Amino acid sequence: MRHVIIGAGAAGISAARTIRSLRGGDEIILISRDDQVHSRCMLHKYVSGERTEAEINFVAEDFFTQNQIKWLPGRSMTGLDCSGRKVLLDGGETIDYDKLLIASGAYFLVPPIPGFREAGNVYGFRDLSDARQINQAAEHGKKAVIVGSGLVGMDAACGLLERGIAPCVVEMADRILPLQLDAPGAAEYQKRFEARGCRFYLSAAAADTRRDAQGNITAVVLKDGTELACDFVVVAAGVRPEVRFLENCGVKAERSIQVNEYLETSVPDVYAAGDVNGIAGIWPNAMKQGETAARNMCGLPTPYDDTYAMKNTMNFFGLPALCIGDINRINENTQVITAEDRSTYKKALVENGRLKAVLLLGEISNTGIYQYLIKNQVKLPVSGRDIFKLSFAHFYGYDEVRGEYVWNE
Repeated sequence: MRHVIIGAGAAGISAARTIRSLRGGDEIILISRDDQVHSRCMLHKYVSGERTEAEINFVAEDFFTQNQIKWLPGRSMTGLDCSGRKVLLDGGETIDYDKLLIASGAYFLVPPIPGFREAGNVYGFRDLSDARQINQAAEHGKKAVIVGSGLVGMDAACGLLERGIAPCVVEMADRILPLQLDAPGAAEYQKRFEARGCRFYLSAAAADTRRDAQGNITAVVLKDGTELACDFVVVAAGVRPEVRFLENCGVKAERSIQVNEYLETSVPDVYAAGDVNGIAGIWPNAMKQGETAARNMCGLPTPYDDTYAMKNTMNFFGLPALCIGDINRINENTQVITAEDRSTYKKALVENGRLKAVLLLGEISNTGIYQYLIKNQVKLPVSGRDIFKLSFAHFYGYDEVRGEYVWNE
């Protein structure tokens, strides 16, 4: 049987590894636009100079050889012939498949600002090819503007700061990291970035540009008229699942590929995992989706059940943070519980006696209990700040007889 995998990110590599462990004699072909396997989580360390290209590779150098995987690097999928069971590649080549996994990830969006889509000095920060371009730009220019202050934008800012470039960050929200943090948490990180020279323009939006004779951007103009001089621009204003090659092929996809609980698409024997299916855009989820899809491709029915709250971790300048769930989703039924001291900040959202979200800054060890409680919506045995004292030592588990989750007395 031939398994074809599109993408060498977390989902694609996890799937390839799993298939080989289950089917020693099957053929595996992995096709990737990237010419090197790399961790997107480590791109900022590559830009900073802390790690080399080889050091952000998350598989062994002989991974493909040892696992008997045929790897086609630097190739892109351009279409899919479902009736003929063929993948169409750039250059006109086609590859037959028995089982297909689409793990093509996502691409960065360029906002419709004059000059952004035409200029040669506007970069994303999505994969290694983007990081290489930023590295080259940073060798010749020292002024950068970053549009967007989510995790990708702040990773880019951190990498540039480490190599001596203090960027200006433009964010439409009133705080940085708006999807991951609340206002107090964001303020703690903003202070650390500003102490190292980063400048922030919050509740602001880029509206225009100044360009030189070659069409390169020399300044980003904000809506209020403020001009931010720059040698290059990094766009971190959002991504979209890479489904542009799936038109008119039968696979249901709008913003993302639609999948069932087994990660199978609307077309039999075609699966989707990772960013491309829109379920969750973080590394651990992508790895698990790749493994789950692979098991189903190998005939082992395995539902994917991690469709609950998003989990994000970060650590900028020595301050670790963990956020599970939507910490900013508060309604009239939400109880907000906070606790803080000189080194930690904790926040929990509780509804009807069940934990909905939690944010921890400063100390994030032994926090698996919160993910479990949110995923399973377990009734809490305590209230108020005692929530932050819970651990698995207090938890008995699921009682089959009583049909409920119970706590130790």
